[in-house]
Amino acid sequence: MNRMTIPGLVDAAAAHHGERVFLTVDGIRRTYAQTRTAAATTAGALADQGCRPGDRVATLLSNRVELIDLVLGCAWLGAVVVPLNTALHGRLLRHALDASRPRFLYVEEELAARAGEVAYAGEVRVVGAGSPPVPASGAVRALDPCPAEPGDTAAVLFTSGTTGPSRGVRCPHAQFAWWGRNVADSLRLTADDILYTCLPLFHTNALSTLAQAMTVGASVVVDRRFSASRYWTRAAEAEATCVYVLGAMVPMLLAQPAGPHDRAHPAWRGLGPGTPGALWGAFRERFGVTLVDGFGSTETNLVIGAVPEECRPGYMGTVRDGFEARVVDADLSCVPDGTQGELVVRTDQEHAFATGYLGEVRLDPGSWRRTGDRVVRDPDGWFRFVDRVKDCIRRRGENISSYEVEAALRSHPDVAEAAAFPVPSVLAEDEVMVAVVPRAGRVLDPAGVARHCAKELPAFAVPRYVDVVEELPLTETGKVRKSVLRERGVTGETWDRCG
Repeated sequence: MNRMTIPGLVDAAAAHHGERVFLTVDGIRRTYAQTRTAAATTAGALADQGCRPGDRVATLLSNRVELIDLVLGCAWLGAVVVPLNTALHGRLLRHALDASRPRFLYVEEELAARAGEVAYAGEVRVVGAGSPPVPASGAVRALDPCPAEPGDTAAVLFTSGTTGPSRGVRCPHAQFAWWGRNVADSLRLTADDILYTCLPLFHTNALSTLAQAMTVGASVVVDRRFSASRYWTRAAEAEATCVYVLGAMVPMLLAQPAGPHDRAHPAWRGLGPGTPGALWGAFRERFGVTLVDGFGSTETNLVIGAVPEECRPGYMGTVRDGFEARVVDADLSCVPDGTQGELVVRTDQEHAFATGYLGEVRLDPGSWRRTGDRVVRDPDGWFRFVDRVKDCIRRRGENISSYEVEAALRSHPDVAEAAAFPVPSVLAEDEVMVAVVPRAGRVLDPAGVARHCAKELPAFAVPRYVDVVEELPLTETGKVRKSVLRERGVTGETWDRCG
């Protein structure tokens, strides 16, 4: 069986690490051998319910064992799993279902009504207490794995849609296998590790954590959701040696009151893409965890990365073996080192990248892919993230990085989190607007925020508009939904530096 497919990865892991614990979720523990059996029996149950190879199976499920069973069972059968964001409803859910056209939808009891609200025409199967996707053990046949090819689509994952409508990404089997190999190597994972993630299983980060564990024979503990107040307690209970956070989670964890739980865990490194450079050292000093940054996306793989023993705060890392990366201008011509431009990437790892978006032609596996990320490459090959291309603010002829404005805001002692974004200017181009969340028990003065920025930023980048808010609108993976902030724009409650 080809090990660059999900069934091959599951089968090989069971053969080498059969009785080792692979998975812990909701108090359920599964060995590698039991995980292989669960994949085969879930595939059998799906087949008995009328699912066939090539069918799409959508889910509206939170982090629970049934979702993992469906992901692995669909791959085992040769079906395509479409794990949807559990926050979707109404128009956005209808968009995802219309784009992916799944034959089946597995949904949690409390979310089942949403399928009717959007007039979903396929088969709805409710997953809840006493109604798992497969009957009790032994009640269904265990299928042999399908003869999948590495380039066959295993999953359709929808992008977060922070800058536009969500798009369904066709992810092949081998992409997950390469994620497992590449990230396991970057994090220096071994069979002795316990990986702890609370990130949602409908996105690449958490799904690839399963592949990382299978690659080396490690154990993975999947939590239901992120809780800043209980994060380290939960990591300690899991006996985690490696954790997974997103950049937006770092200031949230640092904003929590210090306590003995900060170091009551064995974790010493973690994957932390998008970690603000100014917070990297404080995170390691307080929690004892070295965060390893990198560049990867739903459409690509771990193209750029570092290792725990060699990290630079604020840098994503260097290009990894098997990949190429360039920084280009608007005409797609390479720019000199030290110059901002869009990151474009390609790979010679077979089927390590997605094959494209739903409704679009299949991409050449070795083609250059545009990322939409504005970066800088230093002369020594280290890459620094600047901004999303669409998040760049242009004011008075100057390009302003929202990332840099946010870094300045986070250095304010009373700011817990911040987002910078453009709003229209009467003078054409943009004005800089920010939304800031105060630390617990603190009161933020908008004028003081602007004065602080004036000390940290060039005059053209100092925010004109400041909104003090209780929280920022986030996706399920912790990314700020800047489209929501831009649409809301300046209101009667907004402080105006020029007002």
